[in-house]
Amino acid sequence: MVCGHGSRNRAAVDQFAVISEKLRGHFPDWPVDYGYLEFANPVIHSGLDRLREQGCNHILAVPGMLFAAGHAKNDIPSVLNTYQATHPGLTIEYGRELGIDPRMIRAAGARIREALDAASDEVPMHETLLVVVGRGASDPDANSNVSKITRMLWEGFGFGWAETAYSGVTFPLVEPGLEHAAKLGYRRIIVFPYFLFTGVLVQRIYLATDAVAERFPDIEFIKAPYLNDHPEVIETFAERVREITAGQNLMNCQMCKYREQVLGFEADVGQAQESHHHHVEGVGSGCTLCDPDGTCNGKCQVEAHSHEHDHGHNHGHDHDHSHDHDHDHDHDHHHHPYPHADHPLGPVTMKRKRD
Repeated sequence: MVCGHGSRNRAAVDQFAVISEKLRGHFPDWPVDYGYLEFANPVIHSGLDRLREQGCNHILAVPGMLFAAGHAKNDIPSVLNTYQATHPGLTIEYGRELGIDPRMIRAAGARIREALDAASDEVPMHETLLVVVGRGASDPDANSNVSKITRMLWEGFGFGWAETAYSGVTFPLVEPGLEHAAKLGYRRIIVFPYFLFTGVLVQRIYLATDAVAERFPDIEFIKAPYLNDHPEVIETFAERVREITAGQNLMNCQMCKYREQVLGFEADVGQAQESHHHHVEGVGSGCTLCDPDGTCNGKCQVEAHSHEHDHGHNHGHDHDHSHDHDHDHDHDHHHHPYPHADHPLGPVTMKRKRD
């Protein structure tokens, strides 16, 4: 059972479904299904229902997440535990996120190599700067993992320099991150979204790249493709399933803010870990602004401005409930505020631009 987040973007949902299809090739004797936390169907419990209808009483569930933040640590386990508790005789075992893995590094390297091969001009690696863009979370452990991916790719390729930016929640956001990178004197900048699938956040990254490129016409900006269903990504998913069967499905909790007093996040220790996605399960599936083939065209970035919600508090999230396909907000309005929500290169940057 592959457990995803969900998106209003049809192309993103279709791409996630491909993961389940390809995993069937790794486990031909097992039924394989999938479901989403929110914004798309089928929801997770529907996928679990289908597996039970096929006679399954032992389900191996893996999070369709690059890193372990709130969704992988709280929301998905809560949904799985609730389902198991209401279905006696059913056992659900939960695997870990894709995480830092040599296979994922190889997949990322292959996508960057595609961008380099398609570049028009030959620019030496030492004159090329890499910017890796992660999702961004209110969990510093997940954010730091993006930085490790950046370092592995930086040294692996031998780029002159590398920076890490994030699409939301934390800092630096993409545009200020690229502005900083553009001032470092490199002839070429490669922007690589470290994302599994397409959607509004990937489109936002590419739009920010275009905006900064206009301001720095002497620099060649290259937009690398996201991970998608690269064979090494599929193999990593399969390995996470095999880890469950071998009893090796242990999440690295050394720097988890819910267990340890992580600098700046001390108030999160011992916080109740529960899901707050029930009210949006399957809601909002199918954005009407996307291109006919399901590709996000960025129109939602404009439309969203008129749909802002004031929840009376600041979690450091973009609360666009109407058009943000890839969940650039949290529905958990009971957790502690992100301590750096007012950082000038973070969430406040986006709000200032919209104002």
